[in-house]
Amino acid sequence: MASARPVIVYPPDEDGGRRVRADGAILGRAYGLRDVAEFLRRAGIEDADETWVEASTLIEWRGGGPDTWMH
Repeated sequence: MASARPVIVYPPDEDGGRRVRADGAILGRAYGLRDVAEFLRRAGIEDADETWVEASTLIEWRGGGPDTWMH
């Protein structure tokens, strides 16, 4: 992977979703850890679940960590 943290979760937008990007490709808009985990599983990280996402050092959280979601 190109960088030390190849997955970026962007700050919440006005609808509460956070864009998720991996290796330069937008995977989708997440509304919680479950969504991030699903996007990463589809991208080939089979071990990704909510606990993995919350603790992973591969993810760069921008605009708040894994507990920052607007609903």
